[in-house]
Amino acid sequence: MGTIIDGASAWNSLSNERCENTFTLSVTTIAIYILGFFFIVLLCNGLHTLLRPLSQPRFISEFIVGLFIANMPFIRGIIQGQRINTTLSYISDFGMVCHMFVLGLEIDHHVFIQKPTREGKVAGTGMLSTFIIATAVTPFLKIPYHFNVKFCLSLAVILAGTASPLLTRLITDLKIGKSDIGRFVVFTGVQTDLVSTIFLAAGFAIFDPANAYRLRNLSELISIISTLVIQMVIAAKISPLIMNWVNNENPDGKPMKGSHLILATAYVVVLCGCSPSVAQYNSILSAFLAGLCMPRDGRISKMMVSKVNYFLAVMFYPLFFFWVGVEADLTKFEANRLLTWGQLFLLFVIVTTGKVIGTVISGVMLGFHWPESVAIGLLMNIKGHFHVYLALTAARNEIIPRSTSMAILFAIILTIIYAPLVVANIIERARKRSPTQRMALQWLDHSTELRVLLCLHGPHNVPPAINFVEMSRGAADPGIMVYVTDMIELTDKIAATLAHGQGVDTVTVTDPEVMKMREQITEELEAYASMNSDQGIGVKRMLALATMNNMYQDICLLAEELLVSLVILPFHKGQEPDGRLGVGHPGFRHVNRKVLRQAPCSVGILVDRGLGSINRITRTSVSLHAAVIFIGGKDDREALAYAGRVARHPGVKLTVIRLLLDANSENANAARAIRPRLSPAQEEEMKQDDEYFADFYDKHVAGGCVAYSERYLMNSGQTFSALRSMEGQYGLFIVGRGGGRVNSILTAGMNDWEECPELGPIGDILSASDYSVTASVLIIQQHSLRGELAGLDDEFSIM
Repeated sequence: MGTIIDGASAWNSLSNERCENTFTLSVTTIAIYILGFFFIVLLCNGLHTLLRPLSQPRFISEFIVGLFIANMPFIRGIIQGQRINTTLSYISDFGMVCHMFVLGLEIDHHVFIQKPTREGKVAGTGMLSTFIIATAVTPFLKIPYHFNVKFCLSLAVILAGTASPLLTRLITDLKIGKSDIGRFVVFTGVQTDLVSTIFLAAGFAIFDPANAYRLRNLSELISIISTLVIQMVIAAKISPLIMNWVNNENPDGKPMKGSHLILATAYVVVLCGCSPSVAQYNSILSAFLAGLCMPRDGRISKMMVSKVNYFLAVMFYPLFFFWVGVEADLTKFEANRLLTWGQLFLLFVIVTTGKVIGTVISGVMLGFHWPESVAIGLLMNIKGHFHVYLALTAARNEIIPRSTSMAILFAIILTIIYAPLVVANIIERARKRSPTQRMALQWLDHSTELRVLLCLHGPHNVPPAINFVEMSRGAADPGIMVYVTDMIELTDKIAATLAHGQGVDTVTVTDPEVMKMREQITEELEAYASMNSDQGIGVKRMLALATMNNMYQDICLLAEELLVSLVILPFHKGQEPDGRLGVGHPGFRHVNRKVLRQAPCSVGILVDRGLGSINRITRTSVSLHAAVIFIGGKDDREALAYAGRVARHPGVKLTVIRLLLDANSENANAARAIRPRLSPAQEEEMKQDDEYFADFYDKHVAGGCVAYSERYLMNSGQTFSALRSMEGQYGLFIVGRGGGRVNSILTAGMNDWEECPELGPIGDILSASDYSVTASVLIIQQHSLRGELAGLDDEFSIM
């Protein structure tokens, strides 16, 4: 008995020791794998940083890192020894299911029931031409082990596709996503990806790739099709009910309930796994079809897209490309065979030629420029993660040789690396077609006529408008051209009185009230223009007739067509009999805000509190005392540029007031201590402020034409007090809206209590209802090209 007990004790001791060793080994192995994963991610980020000047997408850096790390001899020895290849394959399969589910969820399947768009026509033509060329050429490349017509057809469908997620990310990163050609390429790529993947899904249902692409028997076919139909019907009809219930129970702004999130996730997993479990259909294509039929809107759908995409980008893609490196054993790449290189380059030539021919043909039919058609074809040629997965899966299932699968991988890389060059060519062509100069007063050539679009609400705006034109006239040569534009709200009553002329866009308003108002404005302006016809002043009448929501578009289009440098808008509040500003028209305020955002030139908002009630400004005596306030920034430089024209008028006494930060103040010292070092762009901005002000000083102040005053202030409170102290001294203030100011200490906190943010912090104070009732204010915003493309608007048009 004792012997038995001793034996049992020894066995228990040995078992415990083995368990401890196994547990220690498992923990150590897991720790090594985790460190290896972070090391791969670190290398991917580092290489992506190095390739960033070449504008290469992260796909390239992850591919290079995964391929070379996995093919290092000691790494490959560890992999084969630990046999983790199977685990990596499972991870890749799972990640690709997520990738295709999100792809389907992000695509709008309603494109099939809509009228064919330009994007759809280009996508279809490009796919058809690529399919025809690939079907004709690929049989001669000896890609599969044994020639198979069905494999060649499926390969042609794959080659005709586009990696829309990668294409979309590339277009966005290269800053052309808002342009007409960028949007067109993205939508075309999505439709191409949708159609090619649906063809693959249909082909898998009809043919069995695991058995030499044999035609499935009738029972298998019925089982797969019926299961897919039920799955898609459930996804399209039942999913909205479940998702809407979850969305209603979890409104935006509140944390998502864990039970509801688990329920929604479980429902999606069961839905995606329906056809693979019941009919042995492909799980990846099943996930795509399920996502395609599910509702795209709602909180839960958007959360799934964002969370899954985050998981793919952060965790899956680095591991995926490591798996790619494991599968793509470079020692098996038959580089010494001419056929291998022929497969690589001919596949690239097939897809490139097919896409370009298709897009050029459709471009001719749709009226595109041929360079843009070629660029669209080259971008539509991009392949991505799904294509890489298919190439390696074909080799893993022994459909094609390993060397051929690697040739396909390298051909896929070739479709991506040239994309930044194509986009650079698009941007360069757009720069040549689009005006690169900024339509602003600061950049206006002194020998060029100043063009101004002067907008009016009604006859009450005419007196201040005339005084504005008078003090802005400058020298008779080159002079000024003013396009006086009536802002007329298009109501149902006015719409019933419209009469169309002979031209397409010629519209005449026959409403008696509008006609009378326009005639009154025209008479006053013609009287002024006739008296100054030999002084370089030109006046033309224009009309902006639209609803309040769309009027800004008419104004911006007029400004663009007339090549004006400045748009002047009346403030939405008018002066009441007691001198205070009234409530104003909210519609005109909306117009002003939209014009400030969208205008193709500089914009000024004129707050009239006496500029129209004073006697008309003449050149014989001083009629107006004006002040321009300069703190810094591009808007203040634009205000200074306009003040330079006003300074030439003998009827205006101009004073320049520069507000400077007291360098010895405690606030300045504290700001220097906590403020990060200025960027090169900020330093350049401050340099431009000093240089431009010095130039203005030499031209106008040094000669005695303009008075000059400096005020050293410590904070925004003193700025407010300084502005208050100027009350009653000037009849017009000219200020910048505040854009581009580097030193914001003098205006810090003012935005928190702005009544009208569109006026900027200084303009809002000077226009306040409790400020002087006799001080008009002109707030100016300098034109700047929207976006990050130097010399080109993000929303450029080239097609």
